[in-house]
Amino acid sequence: MIDVKGLTKRFGEVTALDGVGFAAGDGRITGLLGPNGAGKSTCLRILATVLKPDAGTASIGGVDVVAEPLAARRLLGVLPHAAGLYPQLTARENILYYGRLHGLGERALAHRADELIGRLALEDVANRRAKGFSQGERTKVALARALVHGPRHLLLDEPTSGLDVMAARQLRDWLRELRDDGCCVLLSSHVMQEVQALVDDLVIIAHGAVVARGTPAELARQWPDRDLEEIFVAAVSGGAR
Repeated sequence: MIDVKGLTKRFGEVTALDGVGFAAGDGRITGLLGPNGAGKSTCLRILATVLKPDAGTASIGGVDVVAEPLAARRLLGVLPHAAGLYPQLTARENILYYGRLHGLGERALAHRADELIGRLALEDVANRRAKGFSQGERTKVALARALVHGPRHLLLDEPTSGLDVMAARQLRDWLRELRDDGCCVLLSSHVMQEVQALVDDLVIIAHGAVVARGTPAELARQWPDRDLEEIFVAAVSGGAR
């Protein structure tokens, strides 16, 4: 479970997060939605232990991300919006490097890398340097890197960015499998069709604060006769329910 309580983060005069609180459950896919500048990336970066909050708490599987950042990282698989691959390493080497950072033994790591390369259809680029990869190839390698240690909590920022239709469908199917296996998945996306197809719970933030949360069915009852995109627009603009 990912538990967020009263998260606040300021950058000078700008308040990126203003008391954000929500929970993402195990065996659930939770969508974190909001317009550009709403605070989504700041929230995800705090959960990933890249930033420290000015106030509030956040925990991954019961581990406080500020008090025990290394322990929290062991429980996490993180796919940032910018894939951040090492360009001079091959796809396989990028995956292996992260597996070693997580302490995987070489035999188990080699098997796991082969498994991920096959699952993400990376065979054609597995031994090519990442420099010059397409956006979709970078995203798939970054996802394999995030999953190499078998984490039970996933933070995914725009996970289908740059993927073609078939790859995006395969990824959605895989995320459902991970959810059904009990993983806690927190994802950010601007693609409403993807959100509609995937998420069990929604958290909508605007201006650094949570403006709506609940299951898609619960939000539909609050804003009747509106589709998800219309609910999103109404929530972030303070529209009537």
